[in-house]
Amino acid sequence: MELPLANCIKANLCEADLSEANLEGADLRWADLRGANLRGANLHRTDLSEANLVQTDLSQADLVGAVLIKSDLSQASLKEADLRWANLSEAKLEGANLTRANLQWVNFNKADLSEANLNSADLNKANLSETNLDKAHCESANLEGIITPPGKMCRT
Repeated sequence: MELPLANCIKANLCEADLSEANLEGADLRWADLRGANLRGANLHRTDLSEANLVQTDLSQADLVGAVLIKSDLSQASLKEADLRWANLSEAKLEGANLTRANLQWVNFNKADLSEANLNSADLNKANLSETNLDKAHCESANLEGIITPPGKMCRT
């Protein structure tokens, strides 16, 4: 499916199959994507601000430079997703699976990553300021150069 630069503000895409879709640069602010399949989708520079992405499959998706400010990604799968330079400030990622995700330079300022799985994720230079990392798992994660207050680290 090809929908680059599409305007899908407040779209209802619950449980939609958008696997491998090209949504590069699309405007999906406030969209309802609960339970949708976006595995391997191209969401490069897509605006998903305040979108509902609860239990969405974003495994292996390209989210480079995406904007996910205040989005709800609780229980979402972002396994092996590429989120370099994405903005997830104030996003809710409670219980999300970010195993082997590329999270370099991601802005997680004030995000909720409680109980998230960050095992083997690359968090090089990620901003974790004021981020909730309660019970987050970071086994084998690259934490080089992360920005976080002293003593605020996830479990390893």
